[in-house]
Amino acid sequence: MTGTTVKELMAELAQLEDTRAREVNERHGDDHGVNLGKLRAIAKRLKTQQELAYQLWATGDTAARLLALLVCRPKAFSRDELDAMLREALAPKVQDWLVNYVVKKSPHAEELRVAWLADPDPLVASAGWALTSDRVVKAPQGLDLAGLLDVVEAEMKDAPDRLQWAMNTCLAQIGIGHPEHRSRALEIGERLQVLKDYPTPPGCTSPFAPAWINEMVRRQGAL
Repeated sequence: MTGTTVKELMAELAQLEDTRAREVNERHGDDHGVNLGKLRAIAKRLKTQQELAYQLWATGDTAARLLALLVCRPKAFSRDELDAMLREALAPKVQDWLVNYVVKKSPHAEELRVAWLADPDPLVASAGWALTSDRVVKAPQGLDLAGLLDVVEAEMKDAPDRLQWAMNTCLAQIGIGHPEHRSRALEIGERLQVLKDYPTPPGCTSPFAPAWINEMVRRQGAL
C-alpha cells in the first residue's frame, strides 16, 4: 500500500492509543499506548516503505518509530544512520526493535557491535552487548569468550539496569552454549547474584544466570 501520509498514520496511531496500555508501558520506560499487535497489522498493510520509515522516525514519536522499524529496509541504512538512531532512541522498546529487527540484518552489524561495546554511554553499550550475545549464540568464532567473562565479572554488578541486563544475557548465553566456559559462568553468576530476586511468572525461566543456564542445559539434555 502506498500513498498513506505520515499525518494520516499519526492520526491512526492516536486513535489506537489506550490509556491503560500507556500506563503499563510507561512503567517500562516506553511512552506509548498502542497495542503492538495492532501496530504490526498497520505495518503488514503498509509493507516495506523506506522513505516512509524515515519520515515516521523523524517525528520522534515512540509508536511512530516502532512502526518505522517494521516498514523500513534494514540494509538501506548507513552505519552512521544506525548509530545516530540508537543514540536518539530513548524508549527501551525502540532500542530493542532497532537492534533486533534492523541492526542485526545490517551489513554494518559487526562494526557497530565492536564500537558500541566500548561506548561510554551505558545505553549504547547495552546494544553492543545485545549484538555480542547474538554472536555468542550464532557465530562465536573469533570472539574472546574468556575476555567477555572478565568484563562481566568486573563490571556487571554495578552496571546500570539496561546494561546489566544485556551483560547478564551474554553471561547466560556463554554458559548455555559453551561447555568449556560453563563452570566459570555459573560461578560468576552465583557470586554476583545479579537478578536473583527478579520476579518470574510461574512456568517461565528466571533471568538469574545460574538458573537460566542450568534450565537450558537440562532442556538440551532432554532433547
